Amino acid sequence: MYSDRRPRSSRLTGLGAYRPVRVVTNAEICRPIDSSDEWIVARSGIRTRRFAGPEETLTEMAAAAGAKALGEAGVRPDSVSLVLVATMSRLQQAPPLAAEVAHRLGAGSAGALDLGAACAGFCYGLSVAAGAVAAGVAEHVLVIGAERMSDIIDPTDRSTAFLFGDGAGAAVVSSADEPGIGPTIWGADGSMAGAIAQDVPWNVGWSDRQASPALRMAGPTVFRWSITTLGPVARQVLAAAGVTATELGAFVPHQANLRIVDALARSLDLPEHVAVAREAGEVGNTSAASVPMAMEQLRSSGSARSGDLALLLGFGAGLVYAGQVVRLP
Repeated sequence: MYSDRRPRSSRLTGLGAYRPVRVVTNAEICRPIDSSDEWIVARSGIRTRRFAGPEETLTEMAAAAGAKALGEAGVRPDSVSLVLVATMSRLQQAPPLAAEVAHRLGAGSAGALDLGAACAGFCYGLSVAAGAVAAGVAEHVLVIGAERMSDIIDPTDRSTAFLFGDGAGAAVVSSADEPGIGPTIWGADGSMAGAIAQDVPWNVGWSDRQASPALRMAGPTVFRWSITTLGPVARQVLAAAGVTATELGAFVPHQANLRIVDALARSLDLPEHVAVAREAGEVGNTSAASVPMAMEQLRSSGSARSGDLALLLGFGAGLVYAGQVVRLP
């Protein structure tokens, strides 16, 4: 059955974030990897990160961020049509985290779906949400990125231990008279799948207690891919949205590390008035949570304002990427 209804526009109507209480300094990270604060800062720009405590579960952090976003949007939980949660650190295959989060928030009748697109997951989620609104199957969609990366990294691994942190970020996508979310440019390079990957399958971990699964990364390879591949992708995103860099108020790339963030900003030749998200220095790489957390931080700090156009760009394991231009709520 076909409908002659025209696709509806969508926009962001609320943002929220949750940052765990515990601040972890480089001094604490250095001991197991025989490193130094200077080495970590020089290679990543990261000085601190947040690690979740036992009570700060993925469900709790995601729900806290989601509740803040709903509150800002003025949307009741029972008005939410769909809850999308992007995560790569859920240790349970079932049930979906999104279903637990929807229940915790009081959005019990909403659809619920987990997204597995690693650090690009939130940007993929925005595209799915905008599509659901355009198709007329959703009025309000809650998109959340939530991670406890401290659960899946090896604290003795010099290539990953200092990079990652925990947290959650969220946005409400609602139907609108005028479009506030531009077209998504996305893609994947599966030939680079081994560059960021879990090294041991879960079934091997179950049978061999000496082989605990952990996230491994070929850092130099990922860095080279990022700075050569993502600049052209970001320009495609701008072209698809019909805007130029001078019209932006903010650039919010995935907070992989500050070297990559700064390299991407330089490649776009951004004007001085464009605020560049650099939250990685304080919270580390929070994977799927990094884009919404950084977007919320820019706006709450006053570096970017409501109504500004922001270029979002997520990228990570796969290697996958996705980006869009949005108008900040």
